[in-house]
Amino acid sequence: MNPIDLTEVLASFDAVWSPRIVTRVNDYDIRLARFGGEHVWHVHENTDEFFLVLDGEIEIGLRDPDERVVTLARGQVFVVPKGTFHKPSSRTGASVLLVEPAGTLTVGDAHDDVPGHVDVTTGHLV
Repeated sequence: MNPIDLTEVLASFDAVWSPRIVTRVNDYDIRLARFGGEHVWHVHENTDEFFLVLDGEIEIGLRDPDERVVTLARGQVFVVPKGTFHKPSSRTGASVLLVEPAGTLTVGDAHDDVPGHVDVTTGHLV
């Protein structure tokens, strides 16, 4: 029941694609993640995924139904609708706040082969 300093949380880890759960709102995790390089194509069949770029720039590849890329800079938000295959990436690195139902896997319900640099997790508690 104390304020959470997002800058301090981000300073506490440097692993990319390994989100930290900073708090919960009802049944939703508020996660912080570092993005670097490419994630994996994946889909969350039953939930949307909210992205807020805190620092840097990210790209989100989408297959909805045509393939396209959405670019987000610092301060921009985007929601990937449930059932949409997507692939986050960042060429230069970024810090991102994510909102997802508690227990949502970082690689969704279906995904391509997961590279070793992607942490398959429901998030790590801070």
